[in-house]
Amino acid sequence: MDRASKEWLERAKRHIPGGVNSPVRAFGAVGRTPRFIASAHGGRIVDVDGNELIDYVCSFGPGILGHAHPKVVEKVREACGLGFAFGAPTRQEVRMAELIAELVPSMEVSRLVSSGTEAVMSAVRVARGYTKRDKVIKLRGCYHGHSDGLLVKAGSGALTASSPDSAGVPKDYAKHTLIADFNDEKSVEALFARHPGEIAAVIAEPVAANMGVVLPKPGFLAFLREITEDYGALLIFDEVITGFRLAPGGAQEKYRVTPDLTALGKIVGGGMPIGAYGGRREIMELVAPLGDVYQAGTLSGNPITTTAGIATLEILKGSQGIYQRLEEKAEAIAAAIRQAAGGAVCVNRAGSLLSVFFTPGEVSDYSGALSSDTAAFADYFGFLLDHGIYAAPSQFEAMFLSDAHTKEDIAYTCQVMEDYFRSYSVRI
Repeated sequence: MDRASKEWLERAKRHIPGGVNSPVRAFGAVGRTPRFIASAHGGRIVDVDGNELIDYVCSFGPGILGHAHPKVVEKVREACGLGFAFGAPTRQEVRMAELIAELVPSMEVSRLVSSGTEAVMSAVRVARGYTKRDKVIKLRGCYHGHSDGLLVKAGSGALTASSPDSAGVPKDYAKHTLIADFNDEKSVEALFARHPGEIAAVIAEPVAANMGVVLPKPGFLAFLREITEDYGALLIFDEVITGFRLAPGGAQEKYRVTPDLTALGKIVGGGMPIGAYGGRREIMELVAPLGDVYQAGTLSGNPITTTAGIATLEILKGSQGIYQRLEEKAEAIAAAIRQAAGGAVCVNRAGSLLSVFFTPGEVSDYSGALSSDTAAFADYFGFLLDHGIYAAPSQFEAMFLSDAHTKEDIAYTCQVMEDYFRSYSVRI
């Protein structure tokens, strides 16, 4: 079933660390061999062994329309015939900036980059330049890419000194990143009280999706908006995952909380490598060449990537029912799990983002996520894979729905979920 994938993995290990170019792809947390993918179309992928799988990874988010959407493919083919990259301005990047501002009004002015990590890193730099302060508060369990200053953990508690979460990150980089807890207003208040006049920004995933899906409690995002204003700091929303997925305007539209700066990625590129950051004009005009906050990129605004992104955003913008369809599909799966599991697991869902935590308790923060039984998750993952369903190979990643998933895909998925969870207590 996975013989060719095993052969390709051994070949990859000779020249690629662990055989993969992003750690979660190694399937290390689930004890399986990663599937090497040969092709994808709509809601399905095909691996090098010829196995066709219903895909709920969707490239970890970009595939909201499904794979190889014909309108996007057509536009990209046309653009490829005109050249890949110029190192000069193009009409496509102007149109992209206009679309972003239209769909996400808080991003009045934006800058295109090549990844979500780069977008977040740049937004933090702008916040520091605008406030002339160094410290940034991040929320435990929220992931903002692998830049040195944000790849930190919280030690033994929310108010302990931050320490690097990776070898190779100097402690001096990490010391300016303060850690609070997601959905814990007191932990945020304590940091502002401890560091008056030093905090440049609070950065948050408005819906956490990198510790599994964890929703903000009612009022928590509004609290972040209020406390940053009170202390003269900026609020940064990392909408790399939630941008254009929860609503055309992202989580900030859904929850009606407006940040000062926003970082985008994934969907904004239609499946191509991209990132974007932006905010109010007065803040973004600090970015070079207008201001003294420097950021540059050779492939920023790449015409192929922007073409794919424009085509995707225009489809989302013009759709009358895509978000309702996504909502209904995701809820059908969530409901099937809840009914079959009978309270043995926690199912969190935000729009077309979904996570199953193998704990009967509520999961509303990082500690709750860590209480999940990861061995049970690995068993669940293996069952899905063996039954033709491709889910994220980690307890702490989300399940993504696409508009290309058919009624038959959803019905089959619900049946497999019900079969698994009806026998859950016996299997584990």
